[in-house]
Amino acid sequence: MSAYPGNYGTAPNASVFTGDIGSATRLATSAQFQRYLTDEVFFRSAFVQSGVLGLDARLNGVGGVKAEIPFFKPLNFTEESVNSSATWGTGGAGAYQTQKTTAGTQYGVWTTRGAAFAADDLSQVQVGEDALGNIRSQLAADIATKQTTKLLSCLTGIFGTALAGNAVDVSEATAGSETDANYLNVSNVTKAKFKLGERATSVNTIAMHSLVAARLQEIGMLTFSAPAGVLTGSTIAFGGGGVGVSSAEVGTFAGLSVIVDDSLPIVGASGENQQFVCYLFGTGAVKTGSQFGMEIETERNILSRQNIMTVTYNNCMHIPGVSWTSGVTDPTNTQLATAGNWGFVYDDLRTIPVVQLTVNSPYGTTVA
Repeated sequence: MSAYPGNYGTAPNASVFTGDIGSATRLATSAQFQRYLTDEVFFRSAFVQSGVLGLDARLNGVGGVKAEIPFFKPLNFTEESVNSSATWGTGGAGAYQTQKTTAGTQYGVWTTRGAAFAADDLSQVQVGEDALGNIRSQLAADIATKQTTKLLSCLTGIFGTALAGNAVDVSEATAGSETDANYLNVSNVTKAKFKLGERATSVNTIAMHSLVAARLQEIGMLTFSAPAGVLTGSTIAFGGGGVGVSSAEVGTFAGLSVIVDDSLPIVGASGENQQFVCYLFGTGAVKTGSQFGMEIETERNILSRQNIMTVTYNNCMHIPGVSWTSGVTDPTNTQLATAGNWGFVYDDLRTIPVVQLTVNSPYGTTVA
């Protein structure tokens, strides 16, 4: 029982939290509920489904306030010329000089988050739904959204300094001056991919705001004709009077799987065009793991006639090659989004399959 001599409030109360809070509190502590909730949170994420965010066993069950992840730097050995003299080789001694590979370390940072919920007896409303499914689905959706927000905060900070060289900005800030060259198109996506040079094919997913995706949907619905006939050199005219030859949903673009999420950043000063930040990823570009499994606890406060539940979860989101350089532990999203808290530890930015692309959209407005 709780010794708290006060009322926890009823937000969310029974009508939005569960149809039968008494049943839910008993179910919430069961291993079945905890396992289902953990799985549902993870697989609700489009970043997980696309393969961008992947579990890394090395990050599970690790202690400390930061996760240390040693790595070997890319091998770049010195070739030696060999002949039958007594002086061949870089050492001039007629023998090879031993060389070694170089190792380094990088750090990911742990964050532990959670929330508490309470509902009193008088606010309980029987809605005839399964309490376990009700509470699980609401928590899973909200936690998954917050995990995405945390990932985007990390990316904002990382591209502020550590991966600034992997960023492409084709947007136009001055309202009314934007053209198709400033929108998401094949040319701009190709430009972004080839920030990685010969590793351009390592990216296979692009995440964008819905107002950017709206432009792609519009393009997909256009029909075209050749007024002078389908001949070499004919002018092609586009129009919106026909029907699309495929689904209006944009599942892929320029060979990349599309993630649409309105959590993606919109930047710009007041009065400027909205500038939409998109990200290109390779499979498994972001690693994640947890120090402990999701913890769910419940109790009864008889003084306020309330049932209380807490949920606590912990994880690390880490892009190999990028290191948390700040002394801050358990950072907030604002601290994760601070550029000076991250550093680059690899030798070549092209080895990291993550690129930032900033564009405009004809469906965007100006920044308030």
